[in-house]
Amino acid sequence: MKRYSFYLLLIVIFSANDLLSQNSIKGKITDEIESPVAGADIYIEQLHIGTTSDENGNFELQNIPKGSHKLSISFIGFITQNIEIDLTSAGTELNISLVPSVFHMDEVIVSAPFNKLQSENVMKIESKSIEALRKSGSPTLMQSISNIAGVSEITTGTGIGKPVIRGLSGNRVLVYTQGVRLENQQFGNEHGLGMSDSGIESVEVIKGPASLLYGSDALGGVLYLNPEKFAYQDETKIELNQNFYSNTLGSNTSLGIKTSKSRFKFILRGGFNSHADYKIPDGDQVTNTRFSEKDFKAGVGLNLDRFVTEFRYNYNQSEIGIPEEIGEQTNTRSVDLPYQDLETHILSLHNHFYLKESKIDFNIGYIINNRKEFEEEHEEHEGEEHEDETHEGPALDMNLKTLSYDLKYNFAKKGKFETIAGVQGMYQVNKNFGEEILIPDATINDLGFLVTSTFEVNKKNSLQGGIRFDIRKLKSDPYEIEEEINGQEGVIIEGIDRDYRNFTFSLGYKTLLLNSITTRINLASGFRAPNLAELTSFGVHHGTNRFEIGNSDLESEQNFQTDVSLEYGNEHFEIFANGFYNKLNNYIFASPTGTSIEDHDVYEYVQSDAKLYGGEFGFHLHPHPFDWLHLESSFETVQGKQDNGEYLPLVPANKWANTIRTEFKGSKKFSEIYTALILDSYFEQNKVSEFESSTPAYNLLHLRMGGRLNFNHVNLGMTLSFNNLLDTTYTAHLSALKADMIPNPGRNIVLGLNFKFL
Repeated sequence: MKRYSFYLLLIVIFSANDLLSQNSIKGKITDEIESPVAGADIYIEQLHIGTTSDENGNFELQNIPKGSHKLSISFIGFITQNIEIDLTSAGTELNISLVPSVFHMDEVIVSAPFNKLQSENVMKIESKSIEALRKSGSPTLMQSISNIAGVSEITTGTGIGKPVIRGLSGNRVLVYTQGVRLENQQFGNEHGLGMSDSGIESVEVIKGPASLLYGSDALGGVLYLNPEKFAYQDETKIELNQNFYSNTLGSNTSLGIKTSKSRFKFILRGGFNSHADYKIPDGDQVTNTRFSEKDFKAGVGLNLDRFVTEFRYNYNQSEIGIPEEIGEQTNTRSVDLPYQDLETHILSLHNHFYLKESKIDFNIGYIINNRKEFEEEHEEHEGEEHEDETHEGPALDMNLKTLSYDLKYNFAKKGKFETIAGVQGMYQVNKNFGEEILIPDATINDLGFLVTSTFEVNKKNSLQGGIRFDIRKLKSDPYEIEEEINGQEGVIIEGIDRDYRNFTFSLGYKTLLLNSITTRINLASGFRAPNLAELTSFGVHHGTNRFEIGNSDLESEQNFQTDVSLEYGNEHFEIFANGFYNKLNNYIFASPTGTSIEDHDVYEYVQSDAKLYGGEFGFHLHPHPFDWLHLESSFETVQGKQDNGEYLPLVPANKWANTIRTEFKGSKKFSEIYTALILDSYFEQNKVSEFESSTPAYNLLHLRMGGRLNFNHVNLGMTLSFNNLLDTTYTAHLSALKADMIPNPGRNIVLGLNFKFL
């Protein structure tokens, strides 16, 4: 027995030695004339391992697992390179020469399956760093994201914003954060994204069906929020962000610390965002548009020889006032009734197992979301009106728990073929604890199987395609409507037990026409199973102020979208054109019946075939010899119609954005100096559904400037934004306050400070 124990001990020792063996990547970064490039970023996205080149252009990455990796090398003013390395021995040495580029740096796309640079990707995906988005001076993450072409937001004041991608919203747009799908009762437009920009590195937008990659609810597109990167090897960094907002007397603070050793790394960050009521151009404040948000994020990572793991946790809590009128004028930040209290815990675990030539990715996510709404209760007795009575507890109290998993096998690369096969699933439970029931107690069980491949024919031509099969099982409990409705008491809403099964596919082709025009053609199908509100609603929906009736016979929405993208660029000029046509079958929407119940208009959920079409077009001019000057212009449009000729609801107005921007490298002490003058022109939106009103055209002028001060161990970034510089009075078409004739915010001056302690 002792002998067997001794042999077992030897096995453990040798296994541990293999797990902890030293693997490294060394190299030198030079420019086109072979001069060393200092400060270049060298990063392996999936491993969250990175470093920078020293003054001689040299770099070293240690403790890299054996296997195939994609090494990204980037530096301002040069084309980003994505180099594939097959690490089979203890060390690899590289000599990398960078090529100059006057336009934006290329980014590694994380939301796509093969982690390619955007220039290499078959699918057109927009990517913006959170640092670039913060320059807009927006008070919330969602408002910042809405500055990306093709993305809009449905708003209720400044604190509530829901994403709209090319005219599709609600459950049709899936949000991913920390690599897992965000589930926080996103079926409605009356509460916000539930995410802070604190601890977010960048945002990627898939504008089109992504059901092949992410399953149901990705029919219209995906917002993919990449978490903040860990510190580079053997570095410790402290960062403080502080924004001040004149319009709402608001403040947004974020403090983070991160450190990385040879194998172990961790990150901590906390944020607090607080705003009073926003002010419209005539000087009045919109009562109860105040909100506050607390956010905490933590992450830890470990690298071994054949295994990499990363755990992240996010806690977000917000109190958001629900505006109803322009009433009491106050600068308080304490929300009044009615208001929402939203609390979300997000836990994610990502594991990468490196085999001899292949790799296994296994991700687990667990989300706890609690949505509470506190409201006033109005009662009348014998014709006599009494004062408002309030509940001590929430009128609405929903608890949603979601377990998601994602297992993918990355096959060994065969020549120019790369293939991934995977299984994805989700188990979700919704429970009600309040007096009101918006959606019933229910369970949802998802299971999906996918295969996707990419084939690089040559340097000019690439193909990518895949197929997927999904099953969604949805079961809800019956529930009773306690209040009297049209003289009836105790109305029983029957439970449902439904299965939805769908195949989806995608096929994309990228080529270089005439050696200069990058062309992408993508065909993709998507689906969305109806949500619980659409299936089971029966009562007043206070977020829309209407009586909604669900339909338990609704079928899955299915769509087929064609995308064509053309891009041309040389040293001083870029031009792009992205067009799409989206055919939707069984499109679900709430339609007015022409009747009313207790002074509320009645809407029933119905289905109709429909279509959406449009695109984004623009150019970027960088004239010589004025290397500091950039002229940019873009136009985005989307049209949505039912097959019967009626227009679809919640389609954003056409937008034309023009920017004059200057950029100066500056000196060692004062660098990255910029100014930008932006004119956003929104066209009249008169192609509206039967229960919407038209919105007149308007123009908004913005001014932005900033730079960085560099001290010995402190780097200070400063931004100053003047949003709605001319204090224009306007109401956005997708504002929920439009029906009450309440304008959007007036002029907002935003000061941003970013301290990096190196």
